[in-house]
Amino acid sequence: MFRTVTVGIDGSRESLAAAEWAAREARLRALPLRLLNVWEMVPEPMGRAPALGEEAEAGAETVAEPGVGQVLREAADGIRLRHPGVDVGVEQLTGRASEELVKAAPEAELMVLGSRGLSGLAGFLLGSVGLHVVAHAERPVVLVRAGERAEDEHAPGPAGAPVTATPFRPVVLGVDLAHPDHTLIRFAFEAAAVRGTALRILHDWSPPPRSGLRERPGLAADLDADLGRADAAGLSDALRPWRLEYPSVEVVEESRRGKAADHLLEASLEASLVVVGRHVRRSPLGAHIGPVAHAVLHHAGVPVAVVPHD
Repeated sequence: MFRTVTVGIDGSRESLAAAEWAAREARLRALPLRLLNVWEMVPEPMGRAPALGEEAEAGAETVAEPGVGQVLREAADGIRLRHPGVDVGVEQLTGRASEELVKAAPEAELMVLGSRGLSGLAGFLLGSVGLHVVAHAERPVVLVRAGERAEDEHAPGPAGAPVTATPFRPVVLGVDLAHPDHTLIRFAFEAAAVRGTALRILHDWSPPPRSGLRERPGLAADLDADLGRADAAGLSDALRPWRLEYPSVEVVEESRRGKAADHLLEASLEASLVVVGRHVRRSPLGAHIGPVAHAVLHHAGVPVAVVPHD
């Protein structure tokens, strides 16, 4: 199946920022761009509720939201003007936004959604639609915050400010050496390759409980050093085949003691994209977003790709 970069759009500031990011990604990957709007039924008294916003209250007479077609056409026209050469298609659907976006995901190389930035802070404010799509989509989902600019993804220029003429900042990937997944790792390597930038790969480790060593700090330090060297060696072994498959990608390996979310958030300050995994749960408990992905989604100030994997 010929895939696309698909973006959900409703005319809001965050969805328009997501559409711009998606257009740049489509150009990098030489893929068509698909603008998707869901015409969601809303209760009569609510008037015009955002098509990708919170679910409508049940029980009231519903009407179709007016003007969505115009929003979609204007967004497409603007992207064609600003991103010549990108094949832009539009599609209007009717239904519940969260469900329709998940249904559309299998046809996409990746799904892109906008999310409001946290007031006064870098990061995301995820609504129920965004959380549902991230937790259930079968393809990678990228969250782009309102206010995201192309130059933010690039290294500072001679004057010290980011400009699009400079190289991309690194792509950051968090990996779990206990369960390294090829889908997740490949996505990150390809993202770095199309950007012509480095891939910074982080793995966290923690020492085992050792109450008896607290009174012997010298031995505790030696054990930490040994554990750190062993973890770094394991990370290098796991990545060796990927280095061979992607020889053009500069790989920076970091084995660090502590919490994965903290390390990823720190690394995101100098990143163009952060990539995290979501373990697909096939159980009666349903889908979920893991704690590391959840923390990064809510607090990173750069686009975050959540890649589902077994």
